[in-house]
Amino acid sequence: MDDTYDVVIIGGGAAGLSTALVLGRARRRVAVIDSGEPRNAPAEHMHSFLSRDGMPPSALLEAGRAEVTEYGVRLVEGRVEGVEPGFTVRLAGGATPAARRIVVATGLRDELPDIPGLRERWGVDVLHCPYCHGYEVRDEALGVLGNVQHALLLRQWSDDVVFFPGDIEPSAEELERLAARGVPVVAGKITRIVVEGGRLRGVELADGRVVPRTAVFVMPRMLPHDAVLTKLGCRKSDGWVVTDPSGRTSVEGVWAVGNVVDPRAQVITAAGMGAAAAFALNHDLVEEEVVRALTIRSRIG
Repeated sequence: MDDTYDVVIIGGGAAGLSTALVLGRARRRVAVIDSGEPRNAPAEHMHSFLSRDGMPPSALLEAGRAEVTEYGVRLVEGRVEGVEPGFTVRLAGGATPAARRIVVATGLRDELPDIPGLRERWGVDVLHCPYCHGYEVRDEALGVLGNVQHALLLRQWSDDVVFFPGDIEPSAEELERLAARGVPVVAGKITRIVVEGGRLRGVELADGRVVPRTAVFVMPRMLPHDAVLTKLGCRKSDGWVVTDPSGRTSVEGVWAVGNVVDPRAQVITAAGMGAAAAFALNHDLVEEEVVRALTIRSRIG
């Protein structure tokens, strides 16, 4: 794959494929490099994506890959080890494609609390986003681990929400807000998530109590896969790479879209970010081509 492209996109999720689709239709030479590790792989379905609500994440990616290849976009399975200014992309295995522009859409990693049983049920009945999964567990017995705002929010999906503070100590004001919202607080160290018969059954505390629950929400620590951007020197703020509304970073020729720069972006949001970046990026390429053509014209004239 030692070729030269107008754009190399690192990451083939919704953000990366959306960028590729717009650029492919703009007749740009584009390659998408993806390692095959989407963040939402544990989830059976995705939601709040107009016309795609309830579709399995893998089905969306399969459809997206088929669409972009119709416009000549090259899909490459591989892991990017680094990007040299200029740009040369180094892949594991030795391939070094060159690109005029780079788009990073590598997403993020969810780091869960170290509670036995939590990781195994992640994306099934241990959940994160109320807007992604709240409707599917409506009116069930829900537990919320360690995040007061999540507990207050989830109360609108169920009358039976229990807040487990675990290692945190809610303030008096937070306790008052929970009480006003009708959310009981069960204090104590959480020792494990109880799973029986292939389903979540409850939350076990250090004193041996098991509080029956059928789904649990937890706020993971979100860590962006931004090593490529960091090594290129992209400016960061509060731990995240900074971009303008089009996804342009502080480094000339480098864009970043999706969860790698916005932890709140759902699938539909990430896809929109990719399209916006593609528009801006193509205009940037056109401007470069016009300047080059004018330079050549002046030399000839």
